[in-house]
Amino acid sequence: MQWDEKTGRLRLHDLVRSYADSLVEPSLRGGPQARHAEHYLGVLSVARNLYLEGGDGVERGLALADREWPNILAGQRWAAGSGDKTARRMCSRYSNAGVYVLALRLHPGERIRWIESALEAARGAGDRVAEGNHLGNLGNAYAALGQPQKAIEYHGQALAILREIGDRRGEGTALGNLGIAYAALGQLQKAIEYYEKHLAITREIGDRRGEGNALGNLGLAYAALGQPQKAIEYYEKQLTSTREIGDRHGEGNALGNLGMAYTDLGQPQKAIEYCEKRLVMAREMSDRRGEGNALGNLGNAYAVLGQPQKAIEYYEKHLAITREIGDRRGEGQDLGNLGNAYAGLGQPQKAIVYHEKYLAIAREIGDRRGEANACWNMGDELAKAGDLRRAVALMQVCVDFEREIGHPDAQKRAAHVERLRVQLREKK
Repeated sequence: MQWDEKTGRLRLHDLVRSYADSLVEPSLRGGPQARHAEHYLGVLSVARNLYLEGGDGVERGLALADREWPNILAGQRWAAGSGDKTARRMCSRYSNAGVYVLALRLHPGERIRWIESALEAARGAGDRVAEGNHLGNLGNAYAALGQPQKAIEYHGQALAILREIGDRRGEGTALGNLGIAYAALGQLQKAIEYYEKHLAITREIGDRRGEGNALGNLGLAYAALGQPQKAIEYYEKQLTSTREIGDRHGEGNALGNLGMAYTDLGQPQKAIEYCEKRLVMAREMSDRRGEGNALGNLGNAYAVLGQPQKAIEYYEKHLAITREIGDRRGEGQDLGNLGNAYAGLGQPQKAIVYHEKYLAIAREIGDRRGEANACWNMGDELAKAGDLRRAVALMQVCVDFEREIGHPDAQKRAAHVERLRVQLREKK
């Protein structure tokens, strides 16, 4: 027997467990394995319900899941690998019961394996409600991997099923998820249309958690359109809504969003206050994605304060987390932020290397906004170095994108690129 520090329990050594298992007749294993899987499905469901209670229930739910995680994994593996009807139903239920925990604890690639098994099981059982939910969760996982086009495919399938069966809550969630995916593609006006439809449904059915999510997403869209003050209005409503229902995860997101907005407004000290609160909450919940986002936003605030070296420290911490959890979009953004920071330190060649890495990732995952940002920043450094031909070509990518989405900075950027063109012609 071994003492497991994480669970606070005695456990069999793996070799002893394997030996004991070899002594059991294969025909006798099914019953105990099914009872074990059913029990830990119940444990995972309790963890989810505690999480949904909000307040300190979030931490208690996550702590329960962490404590029983080896058994939960074993139960899900058995349910996914067994062919009988009972196991298939359990496999589908494992994914739904773990939806919040999985998002915080599993790499998106591993989440996809869970959800694909659940989707196959739901289709085999003819469970349309579960099928729609699993399709939506697959879309979220692919979005987390920085694949918005694939996310849109799954969310579109989910929306069709949820409308067909009259699931208004699920329909609203699918609309919101489609908005997130279109925002990732840089189609912000289309994203806002989906967010507003989601918000209307949440208010119609009294879904306060969904309402908070929709408000936050609307804020993010307006921030991306260069309207930070309007974004703050939505974030403050999001913060109020999440606190009223004890949604700790949503509250943390709202605090982080407010931090970003105040950075955009040139108020870095106020931004740092919000981002530090966000960081504390993320670490309390062991939310690695949220922790990374808070670190990155702190880096942005220190960059605005004129402290690029401190900003770099935060960006490097965030970069390590994005690579750990497979967040390609976040990885690209960090590389771009590092490029900006090194430019601020007067190291243009190092800055260009980071921007090139960011551009490669953005194009790989179809992140048009990221592509535009990387092109502009790299072009700016090349222009300073005298390479006007490459600079103009890259910066025009950003101008075209911002004109397409109606960004208020598009005309100003276009005028800057035209001045560079004039300089290039004069050099010839």
